[in-house]
Amino acid sequence: MTTTQPTDSVAPPAANAALRVPPASPAAAAAYFGACLAFHADVSDVAAVLAGGEPPGFVLIDSRSIESWDQGHLPGALHLPTALIPEQAEKLLDKSVPVVTYCWGPGCNGGTRAALALAELGYQVKEMLGGIEYWIREGFEVETREGHERRAADPLTAPVGADNCGC
Repeated sequence: MTTTQPTDSVAPPAANAALRVPPASPAAAAAYFGACLAFHADVSDVAAVLAGGEPPGFVLIDSRSIESWDQGHLPGALHLPTALIPEQAEKLLDKSVPVVTYCWGPGCNGGTRAALALAELGYQVKEMLGGIEYWIREGFEVETREGHERRAADPLTAPVGADNCGC
């Protein structure tokens, strides 16, 4: 008895870790990424709006503690710690004006929790991606008790000598 092995068979390719779970369909991807943009604001975009000299069209909320606020906060931000949102939001905010929240940075979900608390109260809200960490890393000015300060941009987060990253 003779058995033959197919000579034209091809072994399946080694697993591609990046594509182990296949990409979503273009329609699903468009829906997802469109939703992300509805929920998030970019640090550079917020900075550009605040530097534009016109009313920004939103209220910027720093949801951190008073100690954190005192270390430095975004100029023009309103200090409203997350724990105080239920009792103070309606005294400080107009529901017809969108809100942008921020906290420390990508490793902190405080801006997300603040956004959730505000959304549950009926506010239109976005979270600023990167928080104050990326605001500072991109070289934007912060306000402290001593005044305003600006640190050099981190070349890993912002191109040196450019107004924006080009995205």
